[in-house]
Amino acid sequence: MSRYLELLKLPDARALLITSFPARIAYGMLGLAVFFKVERETGSVAAAGLAIGAFALSQSVTAGIRGTVIDRFGQKWPLRILAPTYCVMVLYFNTLTERNSLLIFALAMGLSSPPINLSVRPLWKIAVKPEQLRTAYALDTSIMNIANVFGPIIATTLSLSLWPGFALNSVGILILIGGVSLSFTRIARESIPEPREVGGIPLWKNKGMQLLMIEGIFIGFGWGAFDVGVPAFATLEKIPGWTGPILGAMGVAAVFGGLYAGMISKRTSALKGLIINYVLWMIFTAPLAFTYPGWSMLIVGVFLGACGGALQVFYWEVLEAVRPQGMAVAALGWLWTVEGAFMALGAAVGGVVASEFSPRATLAITSISIAIGCAIIFIGKSALKAADRIPTAEEDLLAMKNIGHMEQIAPNNS
Repeated sequence: MSRYLELLKLPDARALLITSFPARIAYGMLGLAVFFKVERETGSVAAAGLAIGAFALSQSVTAGIRGTVIDRFGQKWPLRILAPTYCVMVLYFNTLTERNSLLIFALAMGLSSPPINLSVRPLWKIAVKPEQLRTAYALDTSIMNIANVFGPIIATTLSLSLWPGFALNSVGILILIGGVSLSFTRIARESIPEPREVGGIPLWKNKGMQLLMIEGIFIGFGWGAFDVGVPAFATLEKIPGWTGPILGAMGVAAVFGGLYAGMISKRTSALKGLIINYVLWMIFTAPLAFTYPGWSMLIVGVFLGACGGALQVFYWEVLEAVRPQGMAVAALGWLWTVEGAFMALGAAVGGVVASEFSPRATLAITSISIAIGCAIIFIGKSALKAADRIPTAEEDLLAMKNIGHMEQIAPNNS
């Protein structure tokens, strides 16, 4: 505890945590706020799923580009431009009522998504001393997961209240406050991007990155279906209030799963940890389609969250081991471009399947997709052999810097 207290005494550390928190809460709220807005205006779960899919698609298309821009130019100007633009677009989206307008503008809105987490993580190396980095990254990850826990609960509560429009209005305002204030911190203004390796292998020719992108196709598709399947199931059963607690419980479990993975990171290689946790993730996902939006789904969600949280730690250690030098943010961004594009497709397909057939079929898509992703990693593990060793202290810190950046496995993740 004393380490955290020492960290919080540093002005730059406090600035990073305080300025980024409003935007992180907003991203935690965004997915469900959009879903309930579209479902409320159109009366269609399928349309709500299409809206989330359209948003995720446009967000993912520019993720790699935004990551490359940050790697080259830093965080300051991308945030100062994107945060106000995004705020205006969210507020305008909240005034729309016609189905096609909602879908089209959801597609356009994702293009200006501010990369909050992508911007914060590299700045910790400037904000604190080298010996404090692990503590800083652990604290930052905990704060981010807390936002992911309370964001869905807040979004659900506001969306189902007497003032449902306040949910998206809050998202826009919080993004503006967080993005702009973060861009004006001293460390954001003075950040220096990691230099690229001269004559290094391009990102697209890297075998490890190729494998992770193939795996990302199925994980993105499956998780897109999940993001729609849970609220769709709860809404169709006329118990939409269960959506927030289920997703919130998953977020809490993810915090503990990640902490546990960090405790054993020195006793197993990143690749072995990834495979073991992937298998567990697949096992606990198998009964998902047989649950009901209540205690059964919440309990399964807790196990999914715990395994997913641990999986994240090892996944980003593997990514750190195989990515080209000088592309810490771009590698993550281009992975999200692939994952997010198929996540959008999964959300769109999941919404239609839930509406026309059954939300259980939508959740089954998630289970099947995770099983395929697990098989891809296991069969192609030779492409990730650089991660099949105990990480050095520096590699461990670099990997922890990236934990939790699935803004972008979900629209709430920027």
